[in-house]
Amino acid sequence: MDERRRQRREWMLEGNLVRVIPTVAFPMIISMLIDSLYNIADAYFVSRLGLSATAAVGVNDALMQILRAISLGFGMGAASYISRLMGAKRETEASKVGTTTLFTALGAMAVIALTAHMFIEPLVMLMGSTETSKQYSIDYARFILYAAPFTAGEVVLSQILRSEGSTKFSMFGMVSGCGVNIALDPLFIYGLRLGVSGAAIATGTSKAVGFVILLIPFLRGKTVVEIKPACFAPSRVIYTEVAKMGIPTFLRSGTLSVANIVTNNVAGSFGDVALAAVSVGNKCTRMVGAGVIGFGQGFQPVAGYCWGAQRYRRVHEAFWVCSAMGAAMAVLLGTLMGIFAPNIIEQFADDSAQDAITIGSLLVRTQCVTMVFHIWVMILNGLFRALGRPVPATILGLSRQVICFLPCLLVLSRLYYGVNGLASAQAAADIASMFIAVPLAVRILREIREKAETPE
Repeated sequence: MDERRRQRREWMLEGNLVRVIPTVAFPMIISMLIDSLYNIADAYFVSRLGLSATAAVGVNDALMQILRAISLGFGMGAASYISRLMGAKRETEASKVGTTTLFTALGAMAVIALTAHMFIEPLVMLMGSTETSKQYSIDYARFILYAAPFTAGEVVLSQILRSEGSTKFSMFGMVSGCGVNIALDPLFIYGLRLGVSGAAIATGTSKAVGFVILLIPFLRGKTVVEIKPACFAPSRVIYTEVAKMGIPTFLRSGTLSVANIVTNNVAGSFGDVALAAVSVGNKCTRMVGAGVIGFGQGFQPVAGYCWGAQRYRRVHEAFWVCSAMGAAMAVLLGTLMGIFAPNIIEQFADDSAQDAITIGSLLVRTQCVTMVFHIWVMILNGLFRALGRPVPATILGLSRQVICFLPCLLVLSRLYYGVNGLASAQAAADIASMFIAVPLAVRILREIREKAETPE
């Protein structure tokens, strides 16, 4: 184990960044894509049940996003702290952080899910369900809430593995869960005639499977961080450090849910066609965005390791290497997605839903145009998380989905372009968020350069 730790530390601190970042990032890219595939799979199979059913899955995106936001708050808060502890050779403390965070997340999510289940009907209406899609939304939400603790466990374990550089284990768990979801969707939806509920049951089952698979390497002693009851050591220090980066992560991810709720309500005012189109369009753009963001997240553990080891010059170099690679990927994948947008959208709608295809294609293409801006802001956010800087991380997290997006959404959809303005709002927000990101980037990069001037 000591030799494994030494080799992993040396690789993170000394390896060629052009190879280290993609190597760490590749499993994260797969994991992010797989996470997006969960909802894509449900939307694809459910779309055969009609636009109202498709709209219901889109409405529940907001619920799944808030559950994931809470889980990511725990997971990424712990991952940031663990990376810095590992860089400082404090592996025992890292194990205490990982175990304590996992157990706490499981308990907290169980309480949250139980509470939400008690108010499930007003909850789905709040998330933007229409009267025609309400029952579908309730059927789907019920089983997503049952599986919420597994969602939390899967996310936290995945982030702990990523924090120590064991991203292959993380990828395998996510891929296995998604495979189960895709296999069970048609069986439950059509074979057992469970409809929308079947899609949710398939997703919940896949989360449980993913959690168990991700737990196996910890139980078998294949990881540096240990997860076992003896390491459960709740303390003010652990919760404070996890909260420092966990809260900004939750706010950033949680605002996505808030933005989705507002978007659903605005889209619902135009009818189920617009609601379904926006839902499918956002799922498709997340596929490309998730892949490139996963690449950016491969940079975060490297930056955390190097910052903890006081290798400031390498942090600076890693940021720009990742930015260049991320931009190239965004241009390539965004171009391909933009070209084939109508062909992709029509896979989720029949020929009679031409309006949905048109609206969804516009949403996809506008976001592809601004994808480079979005990805760079996400990489910058990863830098702040890796360095343990909660305030700028929170500001960046809020900028895209609240500070910039909500005004763009309400102004463009209500005052100017109607449903076309709704479809273009996120792209406009991505451009506006750059005016917030650039000054923050200049400040932190100047600080890193100043530290790098001191001999290592």
